[in-house]
Amino acid sequence: MSNHQIDLNELSRIKELFRLFNNGKHLSRVAEPALWAELERQQGAYIELFSMLGFDLRCDARGFAWFHTEDASSHASKTTRRLALLFLVLFEYQADAGKPLQRFADWRIDKTLLNDLGEKYRDLLAAEELDAEALRGLLGAAERYGFARNEAGVWYLLPAVYRYLDHFEELALQRDGQPQPTGWAAESDELPQGEEG
Repeated sequence: MSNHQIDLNELSRIKELFRLFNNGKHLSRVAEPALWAELERQQGAYIELFSMLGFDLRCDARGFAWFHTEDASSHASKTTRRLALLFLVLFEYQADAGKPLQRFADWRIDKTLLNDLGEKYRDLLAAEELDAEALRGLLGAAERYGFARNEAGVWYLLPAVYRYLDHFEELALQRDGQPQPTGWAAESDELPQGEEG
């Protein structure tokens, strides 16, 4: 912690940022550019202030930020587990279709795709009591937490999903002991660097 004073007058959107992060949401440069610009402008001050208040604000260079926490409520844990499963089957499905995973923000997630996921991964999803209809509801939770946005009934993933993709890639590396030659990132453009979440 530094010894300099933080000028709260310079932190013009502190209440809005605190409320967003404290509710478990992710801030995305794509979904909320003005709020992101404010955070980016005073990032060091916000990180320091929130740290003094006992919060761990993480900002990823790929365009998202959140309060990191080790403990979660049982409801958040269930939602997190279900979101992880949704993103896992979505990434696997898209990789099987030859789509570069690092381009997930470009994918259209519509009713047809969700039905296809529900059919292909029926047994896996059943373990979490999920079907195609429940996946649609789960995308609503993804939106509330800053992982997705809905445009006229079509869902798009936001940069915060990198937190899950990074974790999946790490697990694949641990399993295989080497980077994946295809699928995970082979066809993607150069990746922006950021801290792991």
